[in-house]
Amino acid sequence: MSTKRSADVELAVDVRCKLGESPIWIPELQQLIWVDIRNGDFYKWVRGRDDVERTFVGHSVSAVAPRSAGGYVLATRSGFAMLDDNGAFDMIAEVEADNSSNRMNDGKCDVRGRFWAGTMSEQSTPGVGSLYTLNLDRSVTKRLAGVTISNGIDWSPDGKTMYYVDSLSHGLDAFDYNEERGELGGRQRVIDVEPSAGLADGITVDEEGFIWVALHSGGAVHRYSPEGILDLRVELPVPLVTSCTFGGPNLSELYITTAVDEDNVAPLAGAVFRYQARVAGLPCRRYGN
Repeated sequence: MSTKRSADVELAVDVRCKLGESPIWIPELQQLIWVDIRNGDFYKWVRGRDDVERTFVGHSVSAVAPRSAGGYVLATRSGFAMLDDNGAFDMIAEVEADNSSNRMNDGKCDVRGRFWAGTMSEQSTPGVGSLYTLNLDRSVTKRLAGVTISNGIDWSPDGKTMYYVDSLSHGLDAFDYNEERGELGGRQRVIDVEPSAGLADGITVDEEGFIWVALHSGGAVHRYSPEGILDLRVELPVPLVTSCTFGGPNLSELYITTAVDEDNVAPLAGAVFRYQARVAGLPCRRYGN
């Protein structure tokens, strides 16, 4: 399989997030939601509109997902929280309260409605992070320990495989996944990312089971087969590419979040970009049942 390259990205949302992350598409609203970790902002944008709705959460927020009951579930610096449609914030479960140097990072819901999110050290100390689930009864379960930078997470279309990124491991692993119990089984490395290509960050899986990986400091999104073969490179005009999700009327538009580079050499850094893919993604999953 030969690797194709594409630079056919366009500016979708003209914002400047310090650290844009966790894009999620809500089909019935034709709406993209995402967060700015550093500023503690929660964004909503409706396709085809110029205006963007921004809510200051009042806390560092690293991941978001819609709730089946309405509103949103959040991963914040210190644990899991809820945000209602009026912007009211409710902290419901602290995580690693005894470790102030750790914060939560990326997260996503599985098909049963559990919200998965992991932690990392602000100093990227090796092995001090973990991966958790906020269960449907709002209890929290630690699923994986020994993580450095807990990052992208998603599932194969059949739900039997969970893909997971620990960024400083320089790649992506696959776990056998028990959907009913939310348990992880055998682990294997699927994708290796050379350090020169950037760090694997947020991910999304398309309807063909291919994995799209945002490359922080790599200025690109890569599409890999389930066997780990690089199929496509989507190049962006900014270096810090953080995550991606499928959206649009047919779920075939890839929306890509980015972050501001410290050297400020990319004028569009922090914006949200769009790439017209030749394949559709999977619908978003919501917290709750």
